[in-house]
Amino acid sequence: MRIVFMGTPEFAVPSLDILVRSGYEVIAVVTSTDKLLGRGKKKMVYSPVKKYALDHDIKVLQPPNLKAPDFLEKLRSLKADLQVIVAFRMLPEVVWDMPPLGSVNLHGSLLPAYRGAAPINWAVIRGEQITGLTTFQLKHQIDTGAIIHQESIIIHPEDTAGDIHDRLMFLGAPLILKTVRTIEKGNVAYKSQDDSRVSHAPKIYHKDGKLDPELPSEEIKNKIQGLSPYPAAWINFDGIKIKLLRARVFDQKRPAGKAGELVKGPRSETLFLTKNGAIEILEIQPEGKSKMTGKDFANGYL
Repeated sequence: MRIVFMGTPEFAVPSLDILVRSGYEVIAVVTSTDKLLGRGKKKMVYSPVKKYALDHDIKVLQPPNLKAPDFLEKLRSLKADLQVIVAFRMLPEVVWDMPPLGSVNLHGSLLPAYRGAAPINWAVIRGEQITGLTTFQLKHQIDTGAIIHQESIIIHPEDTAGDIHDRLMFLGAPLILKTVRTIEKGNVAYKSQDDSRVSHAPKIYHKDGKLDPELPSEEIKNKIQGLSPYPAAWINFDGIKIKLLRARVFDQKRPAGKAGELVKGPRSETLFLTKNGAIEILEIQPEGKSKMTGKDFANGYL
């Protein structure tokens, strides 16, 4: 089987790697364009998928426009049997419908739950206890195609979105391999998604991270965990922006103070006061500073 792999971030690399190591003919990768980063934007940075492809002598395509005729001509000339998509942008029909075996996508939720750009974040923000991965065949509407395989994991109370991301990244590789092998054997049992169980996971922006201290403590704790490490929950404190990166509900008597204040707890904890209690901040990052523990912040700032 001739496979074109489409992906960009680190999350996609284990899935690409397992296909290569399993002997599949990955004839090209399609990934994002290179970026100029660093001071003065003078350093050219490749995507993790491009770095892997170059290290393994795999052809790289980086189209700014997925509908551009020259890109479509190059893609068509590869004569791929199947396209595998992991953490890439939305594809036009002319791309996903090109190979005879179609295009399969790895999504970071148990579809039809959390369709959209930020499924891992929203599962943690909503206090879910289980999430997982789905491979499915692409079709017109985003994340609506027929399900091929799914794998679930438990979300523990202390998990951040970053923790779940890392676990799913490595769980996704064997699921992609299983999916490709199922397609190769021609015995896929496609399962339609149940539209009555749909939930959505829209893209999250920096402004969405501002915390509302009037919400219940458990909701605030989930939001902190669900936005960590990026884009991060934040508050304003003494004229600077503070990112709150790990937290748990404070299970003792609420200290005196107004909702929204940061105060030092009885054991030198950093506490964020809420309307009905307090959140213990375990990891925090003041603007322009490195991450630190809540206790270090309390001893230095409170």
